[in-house]
Amino acid sequence: MVDTGAKDVTAEPELLLLLERSRAITVQGSDKSGRAVVRIVGKHFPARALGGRAEESLKAYLRERVLPEVGEREFVVVYVHSLVDRGDNFPGLGAIRAAYESLPAAARDRLRAVYFLHPGLQTRLFFATVGRFLFSSGLYEKLRYMSRLEYLWAHVHKGELEVPECARRHDEELERRPLMDYGIEANERRCMYDAASMDTSSSLHSLRCIS
Repeated sequence: MVDTGAKDVTAEPELLLLLERSRAITVQGSDKSGRAVVRIVGKHFPARALGGRAEESLKAYLRERVLPEVGEREFVVVYVHSLVDRGDNFPGLGAIRAAYESLPAAARDRLRAVYFLHPGLQTRLFFATVGRFLFSSGLYEKLRYMSRLEYLWAHVHKGELEVPECARRHDEELERRPLMDYGIEANERRCMYDAASMDTSSSLHSLRCIS
């Protein structure tokens, strides 16, 4: 099978080192079906530091660091969206889509599920409308929303996945203020960027954080 994404996957070593040190993307343990778990912590992704090189750096890091560690195993992705700030740590939907499509077809086939932790109402609405047209059906159909950590533990071994402090704090806040799940109540931080999260007026590469 022809690998159409390999030719343009390059990045400077210092950018890959920056991603590695951030621990935004790591392979951690296995899920309850024995598949490898790729953990992505949105808040830790150094989008601002990578600047205009975020897309190529993400592609290269997945190809050079993550896929070799996963090997030929099936795998799932746990994406931790807790407290992501579009100005600091979100690379843009265009970069995410390009990174996924740059993976070899065999690797895309081995991806069995994407567990999206703490999506929020805006995210659900976005993917139910615009999002389904931006991503291939193969990826869209693998998306699973996890509004609480407790639901994630039904799929992933709790002791094998390192939960970042931002996710623990946000989970606790959701337990105290459950109306946040429905967009009726929001903390000050989320109000700062929810209103602009659905901006799709320009190219895919300019799409901002969704929350």
